[in-house]
Amino acid sequence: MREPLKDRNRLEHILERIDFVLNTAAGYTFQQFCDDKIRIAAISYGTMIIGEAAYMLTKEFKDTHPDTPWRQIEGMRHHIVHGYSQVRNDMLWNVIQNDLQQLREQIVRYLAETDKE
Repeated sequence: MREPLKDRNRLEHILERIDFVLNTAAGYTFQQFCDDKIRIAAISYGTMIIGEAAYMLTKEFKDTHPDTPWRQIEGMRHHIVHGYSQVRNDMLWNVIQNDLQQLREQIVRYLAETDKE
């Protein structure tokens, strides 16, 4: 059973991995990213951890924070783990460039909310 007390810890994991992914991709062009297999692996793993931590959040927490696309985040994790041979560089790059900063802002806000509880 998932515990509400652990939601904060999982949010912290998500934030740590978002920062890791963003920092790992910082300063790279898409082509440089594609040419760096180790960087791709590191970012894939970081993205997988984000999805796993999101999956482990309580249903109550996710239900009370519907602005975050939890199912998509979890789906990305499943795709990386189970469809690893089909993970495309452009898909990862798109997540880095278009999704993670907004998710980071939401997670920071959720952590601030848990401080008040």
